Amino acid sequence: MATKNQIKTALLFAVMMTILLALPAAAKQIPKQLPDPDTKAPDTTKPVKVFILMGQSNMVGFGMIGPETKNGTLEYLTKKESKYPHLLDDAGKWTVRNDVWCVQVTAGSRKDWLQPGFGAKSKFIGPELGFGHVMGYVHDEQVLIIKATEGNRALGWDLTSPSSRTAPKKGHPDQWYQGWQYDVFIKDTHKVLNNLKKYFPAYKDQGYEIAGFSWWQGHKDQSTPKHVLAPPYNLNWTTSYEKNLVNLINDLRKEFKAPKAPFTLATIAFDGDKLKGSGLTIANAQLAVSGEKGKYPQFKDNVKTIEARGFWRDSSVSPSGAGYHYNHNAGTYMDVGDALGRSMAELLEKPKK
Repeated sequence: MATKNQIKTALLFAVMMTILLALPAAAKQIPKQLPDPDTKAPDTTKPVKVFILMGQSNMVGFGMIGPETKNGTLEYLTKKESKYPHLLDDAGKWTVRNDVWCVQVTAGSRKDWLQPGFGAKSKFIGPELGFGHVMGYVHDEQVLIIKATEGNRALGWDLTSPSSRTAPKKGHPDQWYQGWQYDVFIKDTHKVLNNLKKYFPAYKDQGYEIAGFSWWQGHKDQSTPKHVLAPPYNLNWTTSYEKNLVNLINDLRKEFKAPKAPFTLATIAFDGDKLKGSGLTIANAQLAVSGEKGKYPQFKDNVKTIEARGFWRDSSVSPSGAGYHYNHNAGTYMDVGDALGRSMAELLEKPKK
């Protein structure tokens, strides 16, 4: 016969197992160093977890993959400095996740299982690589990343969501009215979602869930053209960034009927802690919307801004000295994506209110 202590221990174990089984997939502890992707097939009986990534050129991705001899490329970082070991298999080839499918609807229109090469061209990476590896690790279901991204776009004009638009559309070419690029992103994303079998051949008709949004943008809004500052527009992209960002978050959730979907974003990070002027204004606006700040109570536990300035690498350790596109340093893009993914996982654990 079991003793009282044994019964108590058994009951405690049963309670703990019940709690653990009730936790969402994202509650899985994420190690600092992700393991290599396993070959286990994802669960196709549950809805696909869809994550929509939006932004301008740095969300498109300009982290150089090679050559191995150039400091700051992905090949150099993984093969020379032994960083991000989960990106390489035992033969030194790039790992491919069989549970995370990526569709890039603009800037290349590529679709495939997640691996290096989903940046602006096949020789670049963007934040999707780090983000996707985290999402693949924490979810048992199939994960679909949709990248709706394009370079040289301002939130104050090209990407303005409906709730922020004040400029008249009349008289503008089709591709220059306020919010035109946002509308293209929305149209392209719905095209994927409405034709999942075409864009995601491994889809098993199990349905999908808009699980979250991620945003990395801000460079273009640092400077407003003179004719936009003047009548009839009277717009200042920099000073209106925070308001436009709040409206963007709300409008995207409304558009995709996902009012509780977590939203993560990264600050702009040019020159790291030396960022100043209008760039600093943009970064502060991005930080202000983060739920834990309390400025927007409705964003508590569902919007998270990651501080990206610590991920800046200067030209001395980078493939280029361009300044823009983060000197093409693959480490910056990997770290930003990883941080966005971990923040997304954190928000996914929060109870929906």
